[in-house]
Amino acid sequence: MISTDLAVALRDAGLVWHPASGDRFQLDEPEFEADVFTVSEMTIEPRRYPTGTILAFNGTTEWALDSVALEDALWLPREDQLRELLRGAFRALVRLPDAHRVDIRIGEADLSFEHPEPADAYALAVLELLRRIS
Repeated sequence: MISTDLAVALRDAGLVWHPASGDRFQLDEPEFEADVFTVSEMTIEPRRYPTGTILAFNGTTEWALDSVALEDALWLPREDQLRELLRGAFRALVRLPDAHRVDIRIGEADLSFEHPEPADAYALAVLELLRRIS
């Protein structure tokens, strides 16, 4: 799972989340900082309305939270989702002795991003891609 800091950076760089079953997220509230939630038709489901999307908690959680606006949730994309976001720019994931390296190509530039966690290395690459297209 990617770090909260990188998830915030991705959101701030313009990454848009369309919730789907299996997606993980945190709430943008200090009291929920350590809690990670998973979208699931049984417990937490996205409900789309003309005014926006909410994440509805279907009564199986131990506290009384009915729903939250999508804007109040922070998506924690999985490694496979981050790799998919790179699409044709992705070249390789390389395991190093103390880190993982993601290699991408944007235009004529070959770029590499290293991090001890592979998902965070992917997130750094996606962040760079978002910066270059915005």
